[in-house]
Amino acid sequence: ILKFNDDAKFAERVPPAVRGDEIWCQLFSEPSSGSDSAGIRTASVKQGDEWVINGQKVWNSGAAHADYGLLITRTDPDQPKHKGLTAFWLKMDTPGLEVRPIHTMGNDSELNEVFLDDVRIPDDQRVGAVNDGWSVVLATLMNERAAIGQSNGLTWSDMMDLASTVETDDGTVMDDPAFRDLIADLHVDLEARRLIGFRILTAISRGESPGPEGSAAKLLWSGGTQTMMSEALDMLDHYGLIQESELSPRAGAWQQRFLWSCGLRIGGGTDEIQKNIIAERVLGLPPDVRVDKGVPFREIPSGR
Repeated sequence: ILKFNDDAKFAERVPPAVRGDEIWCQLFSEPSSGSDSAGIRTASVKQGDEWVINGQKVWNSGAAHADYGLLITRTDPDQPKHKGLTAFWLKMDTPGLEVRPIHTMGNDSELNEVFLDDVRIPDDQRVGAVNDGWSVVLATLMNERAAIGQSNGLTWSDMMDLASTVETDDGTVMDDPAFRDLIADLHVDLEARRLIGFRILTAISRGESPGPEGSAAKLLWSGGTQTMMSEALDMLDHYGLIQESELSPRAGAWQQRFLWSCGLRIGGGTDEIQKNIIAERVLGLPPDVRVDKGVPFREIPSGR
């Protein structure tokens, strides 16, 4: 909204979100549009001063608790898939919108499906220009990756503390040379993320959107977090399998975070997508072959 709307809309929507008075979610991914972020099939049709929207979204974090959503729709199927998209914001209690939580292996329901059945949104809730929704998608995902790449939770220091308390035949896990090599590598990645974070903040302070450095930070964070959680479960042995119990350190938090970490390499763009971004935008390598380039979206075959 800051980037694509006027000052009045910014003053109306952004301060409550920054204060935490209003919770927002992203309504991007669909059953047939995950890594292919432009393959959106949720349709919006203009009727007077309103848009009528029909479709389905999935894997939406926090949608069941959100007050508002940022929605990407297909407004012109006769244009190539990256050019016929339009973004809107909407209230999550809008008539015709249904949220269904998805229970995951991490024993939570943070992810959701969202169904839109003749949902009506006024045109003044549009974000950016009609058919320029791909710009909104890119700006949002770049900021999301930058934020994800600086996230914490259970940290490197927490792992150090755990290793200092888990006993082995030769002392503690911290005394194991192989483990010390591992935590040294993780610390190098942590420092790289910190420096990338400064680069991202510098870009934002200049009024720019985060670039491919956000992809690098996300790769370091998602891979490093999964490695760290896996190593922690190895240290805990069978106690690491016990969830939400005093028998497991931190009441099973390491196990829960391990299960959660598996999705880090998917959400916000998979590892493969991040590597493609770095390859093309940093290393200057040729892009992947696209057979749908320039083809009207309605002519692109869909999976059944």
